[in-house]
Amino acid sequence: MIYGNPRDQAVDDAAEAEFTQGYGERATSLPPVAIVIAAYNEAGAIGPVIEALPAEVCGLATTAIVVADGCADGTAKEAMTAGAMVCDVPVNRGQGAALRLGYRLARHGGAAYIVTTDADGQYNPAEIERVLAPVVAGEADFVTGSRRLGSQETKDLIRRAGVLFFAGSLSLLTGQRISDTTFGLRAMRAEVTGAVRLEQPQYQASELLIGIITHGYKVAEVPATIHRRRIGESKKGQNPLYGLHLPGVNNFFYGLRFARVIYGTWWRGRQRARRMSSGGPDGSSSSGTARIGPVDSAATTNGSGPESAEATASSTRLGGSGARAKRT
Repeated sequence: MIYGNPRDQAVDDAAEAEFTQGYGERATSLPPVAIVIAAYNEAGAIGPVIEALPAEVCGLATTAIVVADGCADGTAKEAMTAGAMVCDVPVNRGQGAALRLGYRLARHGGAAYIVTTDADGQYNPAEIERVLAPVVAGEADFVTGSRRLGSQETKDLIRRAGVLFFAGSLSLLTGQRISDTTFGLRAMRAEVTGAVRLEQPQYQASELLIGIITHGYKVAEVPATIHRRRIGESKKGQNPLYGLHLPGVNNFFYGLRFARVIYGTWWRGRQRARRMSSGGPDGSSSSGTARIGPVDSAATTNGSGPESAEATASSTRLGGSGARAKRT
């Protein structure tokens, strides 16, 4: 795991130590699939989400890991009662930081694959298999669901326009077509999360996606569904007018912060490639995005590029087997 902030590493170190001590051998002998969920004050929502998760996906056993991110309610207890392994962090840092810790717990626990979903019940657990299947089959290193290829219940025109705009921006910056940059239902080989620098405390969805693309990993999208939130309220786009619930203002602040993450992460990746190039090896990489439907698979060729010192990416076409990234 590559940390940009030593304080974050200290928090994660302490949280992992407590998690391992609390769960013992169970924490270090996880089943092949770890379903990682970041949760902040989701009491009333998290329990049903955990109970609906499949015990087996693609013929592989699963376990749920919930990172309770400084919750002030009964989220941690509810998740534990529902059957999840819970890492209860005393300080609230944001969804990105919580997911980063969850990835680390999954990797160090021996999980081969990581699936992420949200704590609010907006994603369909029945679609987890569709998202994970290409990764298990060796067709991709990272797969994200896409509401634009699938469906969405929201009638928020601003949110829909934002999804379209940021997908276009990321596609333009990275050179490969992405239709949905923020979808929370994702699957990946566990080791890729240790090869990418993750430092965003909140808007990590695009940071992880851009990092994976620029490292040359194979990325795919599948149709998926996002439902309306039925319990609680969204934590996204919190604005300075605390205590006021103004969806338009929230969307505005969310868009500003998300744009900063996208362009900042892209610039960081570009600088990394330049450093690699000036150091001798060619820092460029070429990759494509696969579009995999529920039945048939169709994809553009995914190339491979030189990796960072922390990882060696897979370098085969979809459907083949490739070299796995080194675990960090």
